[in-house]
Amino acid sequence: MLRKGHGRQRRPWGIPLACVAAALALTLAPARHADAFPHVVRSGETLAQIAERVYGRVEMEQILVAANSLDAGRGLSIVPGMRLEIPSVGHHRVAAGETWTSLADTLLGHPERSDVLAFANEAKPWIQPTEGQEIRVPYNLRYVAGPGDSTLTVAYRFLGQRDKAWMLDRYNRLGGESLQRGDVVLVPLTELELTTEGKALAASAGALVRSEGAGRAREAQRRAETELPQLAADVRTGRYVDAVARASRMLGSGELSRTQLAQIHQRLVEAYVALDAQGLAETSCLAWREADPALVLDPIELSPKIVRACTSASTLGAAAPPPAVIPSASASAAPSAPRRAPVGGR
Repeated sequence: MLRKGHGRQRRPWGIPLACVAAALALTLAPARHADAFPHVVRSGETLAQIAERVYGRVEMEQILVAANSLDAGRGLSIVPGMRLEIPSVGHHRVAAGETWTSLADTLLGHPERSDVLAFANEAKPWIQPTEGQEIRVPYNLRYVAGPGDSTLTVAYRFLGQRDKAWMLDRYNRLGGESLQRGDVVLVPLTELELTTEGKALAASAGALVRSEGAGRAREAQRRAETELPQLAADVRTGRYVDAVARASRMLGSGELSRTQLAQIHQRLVEAYVALDAQGLAETSCLAWREADPALVLDPIELSPKIVRACTSASTLGAAAPPPAVIPSASASAAPSAPRRAPVGGR
């Protein structure tokens, strides 16, 4: 019976532990988009060999043991033909309006798991993800506590740090209670990087299709985040040709977030204007406006050439409303000042 307000279950007396674990996997699974993929054991294979092939690390064998309840009761051995679950992280493309809280509720089974989701993506819980961003979704490993287990030992075994015991307590809403034999706890795993062979196995099982971009967009977005300051520096220091080359490379690297696209196209507009490439500047401004529909052109912060290029660009994209232009000086004292485009005009 499930305790009210808790994320674990006590094992009814007299029921074999292995049966409880199997039943929980089927009936108490929270919402989870980080699906594992199947692997059929071949003749002569060991768990250690599979772990090394898939993850590149023999010690990941313990993840396979726990994910497949092979440590239940007196332990189970693998045999040829057995179907194993290979844990892997999932990926999700953020839609407009989604927050860490709403995503945690949908992807991890409870809104209070938002901190873990944010930290899994090198983000801060109070800074919301952006539209188009591809995030990594932890794999919820179900672990059945054995004799002597505590949140400290579970955190050390699967997360490598006893200090993360508090996170396991909060993630499972344990309320500080100690673990008892037969308790089921969820352990959010993010360090499940697959080898090239592991990715091929996942792809053949269809796991990467279910996992949206399979992390490719996330990798491109992370690279873009490190290059954006360099792109801005190229423009700021007059290296316009280098800026165009860098921006073009970034745009071709993968699916970027809307915020990143807006910043890249803004720098392209600035570079093209400086190079007197009016047509390219207008085209880039259209893409800038598409990525940032709330774009406002401030003639105080942007050069007249940029404002003119973007104003002319509005005639190319008749379906989209032209970017608002803040009237000069006196009119800027309106009751509600619109958001300004970032500085950087030339």
